[in-house]
Amino acid sequence: MEEQTTPVREQHMFNVGKLQRYLAGESVVSNNDTLTVRQYSAGQSNPTFLLQTPSVSYVLRKKPPGVLLQGAHKVDREYRVQKALFSAGFPVPQPMLHCTDAAVIGTEFYLMEHVNGRIFRDIRLPGVSAAERAALYVAAVEVLARLHSLDLASLKLGGYGRGPGYCQRQVSTWTKQYKASAHTDIPAMNELSDWLMDNLPANDNEVTLVHGDFRLDNLVFHPTEARVMAVLDWELSTTGQPLADLAYVLMPHYWPKGLRIISTMGSLTGIEGIPTAEDLISIYCRCRGIPSDLPQLNFYLALSIFKMAAISQGIYARHLLGNASAPNAAQFGQCVEPLAKVALLLAQRLVSLPAPAEYRLFLQTDRGQTVLQQVKDFMTQYVLPAQKEVAEYYSEHAHSPQRWHTPQVIEDLKVKARDAGLWNLFLPAVSGLSQLDYAYIAEETGRCIYAPEVFNCQAPDTGNMEVLHMFGSEEQKKEWLEPLLRGEIRSCFCMTEPDVASSDATNMECTLRRDGDRYVIHGKKWWSSGAGNPQCKVAIVMCRSASQGVNRHEQHSMILVPLDTPGVTRVRPLTVFGQDDAVHGGHFEVHFENVRVPVSNIILGEGRGFEIAQGRLGPGRLHHCMRAVGLTELALELLCQRAAARSTFGKKLYQHEVVAHWIAECRLMIEQTRLLTLHAAHALDTRGSAAARKQIAMIKVAAARMACTVVDYAIQVYGGAGVSGDFPLAQMYSLARTLRIADGPDEVHLSSIAQLELRDQLRKVQAKL
Repeated sequence: MEEQTTPVREQHMFNVGKLQRYLAGESVVSNNDTLTVRQYSAGQSNPTFLLQTPSVSYVLRKKPPGVLLQGAHKVDREYRVQKALFSAGFPVPQPMLHCTDAAVIGTEFYLMEHVNGRIFRDIRLPGVSAAERAALYVAAVEVLARLHSLDLASLKLGGYGRGPGYCQRQVSTWTKQYKASAHTDIPAMNELSDWLMDNLPANDNEVTLVHGDFRLDNLVFHPTEARVMAVLDWELSTTGQPLADLAYVLMPHYWPKGLRIISTMGSLTGIEGIPTAEDLISIYCRCRGIPSDLPQLNFYLALSIFKMAAISQGIYARHLLGNASAPNAAQFGQCVEPLAKVALLLAQRLVSLPAPAEYRLFLQTDRGQTVLQQVKDFMTQYVLPAQKEVAEYYSEHAHSPQRWHTPQVIEDLKVKARDAGLWNLFLPAVSGLSQLDYAYIAEETGRCIYAPEVFNCQAPDTGNMEVLHMFGSEEQKKEWLEPLLRGEIRSCFCMTEPDVASSDATNMECTLRRDGDRYVIHGKKWWSSGAGNPQCKVAIVMCRSASQGVNRHEQHSMILVPLDTPGVTRVRPLTVFGQDDAVHGGHFEVHFENVRVPVSNIILGEGRGFEIAQGRLGPGRLHHCMRAVGLTELALELLCQRAAARSTFGKKLYQHEVVAHWIAECRLMIEQTRLLTLHAAHALDTRGSAAARKQIAMIKVAAARMACTVVDYAIQVYGGAGVSGDFPLAQMYSLARTLRIADGPDEVHLSSIAQLELRDQLRKVQAKL
């Protein structure tokens, strides 16, 4: 504890001799003892001091000097609640005395025992093993659940707090505190205060003793064990809604990775060993014996962050007044607005909340959960705010060749993502993630059209990288895979042809013939996505390479063709519903006129094209489907916002039964498709591509159909605005409708599903016989 104290700061000095005489009169110390006083460096509200004699140590807390905010710094309440809790056997320091005579040291104060143990000032627990981090956070949540389980009547704290209606009082109190201490207007704080008051929980009647500032750095742990010996700092304690306490300890899990209040108080995202919010909620609820499906968790999280922002503003105000309790008070002024903005995102559910673990059928690994949260934070902090700038770029360059270039803002985001380790997440051998892990991440990136590219997870490059990783030679990997993984170049996949029905892939006529140490490719391809981007340097081309006498699925090959090879011509960009989709590098018709490439460019060998395609398309279809789920979640959010904001025929749109039914049907379809896709991801992880063929085919049909329907409902609710460029729905529909054709039309997949189902049914019958 010694290293956490400093000499008493000048603004907090008092007459130590006078204090010693008073304590001697109370039989706490002797006048003959040597009494030393040091001030704790932590603590931003009531100045706290370590008092030591040769035989005993105490802790003194006092009001700060100077003008104080009304209702703040109530040390008498701290003393009273600690006395009641200590008598009940709850872990708090034993309170010794309370002095209201300001003549002793200049302000009211109270004295308590000094508890010898560990206080972790940095809530991220640096220097602690992953296993101990987990144990410390579990112990903290268990003691919080114990606090909320105490019987109020037996504590004899009559009149301590006003009970029901806690949330409204909290919003009102912290709004007043913020406005009283604000040194400048912060619109986000005003907006957040209004949102909280407009969205108070309908049922705010549960009443327990609440701490009000429950954080890891307000706990004293055993010197060697993960056990809480004392809970400190009861200044904000009262009676009211216990979920507010739980949300307060959970809120650093939802802060973006780069957000920190001070050097010791930052985001818990991605820190090995610290349990997820879901796990902490589960432990807390199990200890209290309550369901883990917590209502309006987003409200309590937003309230907690609002409270933290208001406290930070108050600390900064005391710094300006010169009576702050800690030397780092000046740092708090810079975090008020960022905190308010994060809380608004939580309030509007733009930051995902945890689903109770027992309600989730397909669970990510610990690493998967960590990376998913990092991606969510990165999306919130960087990707989504850039949407306006990206849209302006493509609008400005709509009729210029510059539209095929990637905007600088996206290039900058890619650098940030790579530096953050959020790069090539789709490839298990590189990222360490399973297909199931990545499925959740793909859903998140589906909410923004260019988000996959930010993380180097965009099609068709992902599929091409998977092909090279699984089937490429070492030479091919070095020349093409490595620069693709680094994001230095782009690629395209040339399979579909304009002159044949390409839904039957065996129809393809683009030829491949060997001529000495070269292969010659001749034919036409179209819908070669990404080919318009100037960084697109290589194509994987599917060609017919054998005579009709060979098995129809052994007649085709895949070969690498650099796009600067003589004879390769990017003929024209195709349009999707009239748009050239430049943000994805377009979809080009590409001609190959007797193009000659080295024999070493063949992938795996002649006649292996369909074998490669099956390995390539499984994960790719999975990624498309989960991105479609993310897209439809956004579409449903937009639908609900419009339905709540617009009125027709005397009532809100959502009050019309047909619209209400659309909303219900959308939720049903999204949840069904998500579960079906996660099941396919699980099958891909556990059984491999071949065994998961039916599941992959099923999601390809289900996700595309679902996305078309959900977005169509949203467009209908928006009316004319839905098909305009003012909202993203028209672009979303073009993506969803294209998905019913891309990577094989629905009808081909339905035929495959039927064949596989009949095969499975036949096996069941044979097994019974």
